[in-house]
Amino acid sequence: MNLKKVISIGLALLIMSHPVFPCTGITLTSKDGGIVAARTVEWALSDAQHNKILVVPRGKEFTGQTPEGYNGKVWSGKYGFVTLTAYGQNYGPDGLNEEGLYVGVYYLPDFAKYAIYDSNNAHNSMSVGDFMQWMLSSFKTVEEVINNLDEVTIVEVKNEDFGGADLPFHFKIADPQGDSKIIEIVNNGEIKVYEPYLGVITNSPTYDWHITNQRNYLGLTTQPQQPLSFAPYDLKPLGGGSGLLGLPGDFTPPSRFTRAAAFTASCRPLETSLDAVFESFRILDNFNIPIGAQIPSDYLPDDIVGATQITTASDLKNKVFYYHTMWNRQIRKIDLNAIDFATVEEQIIDDDAQKMNNMKDVTPN
Repeated sequence: MNLKKVISIGLALLIMSHPVFPCTGITLTSKDGGIVAARTVEWALSDAQHNKILVVPRGKEFTGQTPEGYNGKVWSGKYGFVTLTAYGQNYGPDGLNEEGLYVGVYYLPDFAKYAIYDSNNAHNSMSVGDFMQWMLSSFKTVEEVINNLDEVTIVEVKNEDFGGADLPFHFKIADPQGDSKIIEIVNNGEIKVYEPYLGVITNSPTYDWHITNQRNYLGLTTQPQQPLSFAPYDLKPLGGGSGLLGLPGDFTPPSRFTRAAAFTASCRPLETSLDAVFESFRILDNFNIPIGAQIPSDYLPDDIVGATQITTASDLKNKVFYYHTMWNRQIRKIDLNAIDFATVEEQIIDDDAQKMNNMKDVTPN
């Protein structure tokens, strides 16, 4: 058996055991008080329809799901929000509510372990998707979320509609006041809360492991490498671009975490929130994954053109949700200030129905 075939089989087995879902999140700030939480969403199994965005009105009645059905926590939403969806479900990787609270959901396979379901506690129980909606619909600040975590129990709920994949997630939350936290549910329901490192989040392992791993990169610098002399040789950098030499470039979560932290720490000064939005898209271009880079040719899905299915940027100060997709890289926006969440009907925004990139012909006549 040749090496190429061995590698292909190994990749196929990895894909079947862990779907390729390597999302990357960052936060940028601007001099005018702007805070932008941005991220890529990767999903390499099939078209997860992340481009379909759900608008949820204020006052919606929710019922949490448990392994027994829809018999979990019941609550009424105080705030309206917009959220990405997945496979037609009413939740997805990213959401922003009308008060500027951001909730991002990131894959955490092998480490996220939700509470063991107890039917006696059904009235406080909910699925991981419900947890996202509960935060977006119930709170306007990170502090409020953290102070109310003991009101709910997140339990494992199998959802075959979600592409048949397991749903082990952790969360990044942020608000317009600049507060942000990482929430992880491990050890059968133990909730751990971390301060975000430079606003960065990726996937497994757990967040404390990623912080420890940053100690391997203390020598990274944006300064160009300096010439060295070892007689009779004089060694100089091979052209420009020698700053951050040694920065890992693969798509594993530890490498993406380190790369995102480096690009965030070295980000140029940004004057306005809109500057931060566009800069976040530029930075996240470094994390786009072509579908063939992660999937063996024998297992390529035929309904997607890239593993990076959508990239979003949430302007928390101005309550504007920006995004572009694998089908259309034109940046689009949803201005939550312009939506009357008291009267708006729950609806899906699908701006990718034609699945065709916009193109402008500027050929001179």
